Amino acid sequence: MSFRIVVLAKQVPDTRNVGKDAMKADGTVNRAALPAIYNPEDLNALEMALEIKSKIKDAEVIVLTMGPPRAAEIIRESVYRGADKGYLITDRKFAGSDTLATSYAISLAIKKLAPYHLVISGRQAIDGDTAQVGPQAAEKLGIPQITYAEEFISATDKDITIKRRLERGIEVVKTPLPALLTVHSSAPDCRPRNAKLLMRYKYARTLTELQEETRDYTELFDKRPYLQIDEWTVADLNADVELLGLSGSPTKVKKIENVVLQQKETILLTSADKDIEGLIKELIDSHIIG
Repeated sequence: MSFRIVVLAKQVPDTRNVGKDAMKADGTVNRAALPAIYNPEDLNALEMALEIKSKIKDAEVIVLTMGPPRAAEIIRESVYRGADKGYLITDRKFAGSDTLATSYAISLAIKKLAPYHLVISGRQAIDGDTAQVGPQAAEKLGIPQITYAEEFISATDKDITIKRRLERGIEVVKTPLPALLTVHSSAPDCRPRNAKLLMRYKYARTLTELQEETRDYTELFDKRPYLQIDEWTVADLNADVELLGLSGSPTKVKKIENVVLQQKETILLTSADKDIEGLIKELIDSHIIG
């Protein structure tokens, strides 16, 4: 049996380009209005998986992502960098899922990929910053977890040793397998695309993408089955629809506010005692200090 590593990756809206249409009326993110990118810390997680693959014979890296059909781009980006395969979890019934509903769906998909040795994800996604999905998935799978992973140290078919990045130092931890790791942003950046892999997988598509493109890839897929990206729906995961989407999400957005940062009046200060006294008085009056 090969050493199977499952990487959890997410396509997220680019929060550097948030505009007035970024949120819908129901409090969910309007993903169609924002540029989509590979979640940064998930790229750190992919790099750790690829590093482990390079150190363990017969290891394979499988990427799992949940999202709309366009999230298949995450699978392509992953295989361009060295992943072996990917699966897209996609269904309208997943829409509006919070971390609890998302981790439920992901845990079912991971079970479908069993047997596995490692599950690796980024510490958190930039569109939510909750850092909950990885740990929740580990709990649902009943496996140990190491959070804030920064560096792979060693592994056998029974355990793995990881260096963690803590707020005030580091910690080296060993845990039995299977296990789940969440990777910190201080971990090594992901390697760039490989030109040969890019040429090999540039035509990889899901069935939904083929239908939208109205192009016939049947003959191509018959000759190159590795170009087909598998899609899993609620039915494929045998999931309880009541535990998915908005109905399965106890977290509700009650209010949304747009925060606009503006530059106020600029004050030029000198080293004169009068200027310093004036600054201190203004800070005290505005309750910034004192």
